[in-house]
Amino acid sequence: MTTTSATSTNTIKTTQTTNPQACTNPPPKKFNFLNDLRHKYSHQPVFLQAVEEMALSIEPLFSDPVNGDFYKKAFLYLTEPERMISFHVPWMDDHGVQHVNRGWRVEFSSALGPYKGGLRFHPTVDDGILKFLGFEQIFKNALTGLPLGGGKGGSDFDPKGKSEGEIRRFCESFMTELCRYIDARTDVPAGDIGVGGREIGYMYGTYKRLSNLHGEGVLTGKSPLFGGIQLRPEATGFGTVYMAKHAIEDKLKLSLKGSRCAVSGSGNVAQYCSKKLIEFGAKVICVSDSNGVLAFEDGMTNEDLDRIIEAKVVKRARLSSLGDLVNGKYIPNQSPWTLPDLDVQFAFPCATQNEIDESGAQMLINKGTMGVFEGANLPVTTEGQEVIRSNPNVVYIPGKAANAGGVGVSGLEMSQNSSKTYWKREKVDAMLKEMMAGIYQQMNIPGCSLEEGCNRAGFLKVAHALKELGWVY
Repeated sequence: MTTTSATSTNTIKTTQTTNPQACTNPPPKKFNFLNDLRHKYSHQPVFLQAVEEMALSIEPLFSDPVNGDFYKKAFLYLTEPERMISFHVPWMDDHGVQHVNRGWRVEFSSALGPYKGGLRFHPTVDDGILKFLGFEQIFKNALTGLPLGGGKGGSDFDPKGKSEGEIRRFCESFMTELCRYIDARTDVPAGDIGVGGREIGYMYGTYKRLSNLHGEGVLTGKSPLFGGIQLRPEATGFGTVYMAKHAIEDKLKLSLKGSRCAVSGSGNVAQYCSKKLIEFGAKVICVSDSNGVLAFEDGMTNEDLDRIIEAKVVKRARLSSLGDLVNGKYIPNQSPWTLPDLDVQFAFPCATQNEIDESGAQMLINKGTMGVFEGANLPVTTEGQEVIRSNPNVVYIPGKAANAGGVGVSGLEMSQNSSKTYWKREKVDAMLKEMMAGIYQQMNIPGCSLEEGCNRAGFLKVAHALKELGWVY
């Protein structure tokens, strides 16, 4: 690894909320070949959590009598980023005061293609968080069937409370440095938490001015006005529901129609996950933000969702500000996973990492929840995962598969840019559905849970590429 440095009206009982950013306790130390990694990165617990979860899921491969040693070597190879870039991001606020934030790009694996993964702007971002996200991205991207490597980036800049001008100036400064390292054939960032279409637009505008290159697929999530693809904002949330629909109909012989679905978060993924669930006839019984839960005992309506989207996208407001504008009841200082009287058949955690802990997972099991589908990355702690795995009748699909629709459509945007063409919304949606069906087929391996099948399929594809490239032998 090299480092480049440039510096309802119904009453709902509640329990105490948990911190969604809190790190999970480390799992038992099962894999001795990971001891050096554990020692080196003990200060990056969420990254190690992602590594341990992946290793546990593909454990039988390490005992393969023929290829076990190779799989261990390939796994270790993939735990170190090929390159980490860090830099400072100076910017000026509306009062003329200069601030300096930190920025990173973690270029994790190029085995299958150019580094691909989003940019996150959030005060909790650091190199460990981005390594966890980049590591997960390797296998998620592999499952899409597109030639995409894995990467992630972002900054500890907090967009909350910032003016339009402050956000624009920060994005311009961030891209002024990042542009040195990205290219349609090398590294293609996209959005993530804190980075939506507005921020992508500002960064792409800066890139165009600096490079004099236009129509390039160097960023995805762009507006269709300048090379973006239709359905990209919806893709992660829609794809999560398409995946859940496959699993529910196949494994449980049930339908989403009439089911009670809890969605956490209220950002892009949660919004479009809710939209597609409503379209399929499900009852979306809640959304949330970091301050509380908006609960709908009889299910959210399309009008409710429109007001939520307006509050979040246009007004940049909290859910608590909606008041009587929606049919739901706002419950402060809680999450969907701390409300014992919220009847949940299917859970869609779409907020952030480690939002469902052991007690939250056990609460879902006690309620009779039949499926957990991760719209966010690693939203269940290690202890929470153990609770879910101990109940094999619960369908559990990790984010690598469940939320892969976002990066999948980003890959399609890259193809659209490369071919200088434009695809209609209906075509993109059909390709997204086909992609999610293909991912489900890959992970539906006899003798494996869907979680195990997802991780195994993604890892094997990358490992075989490493071997054929001569990078691991």
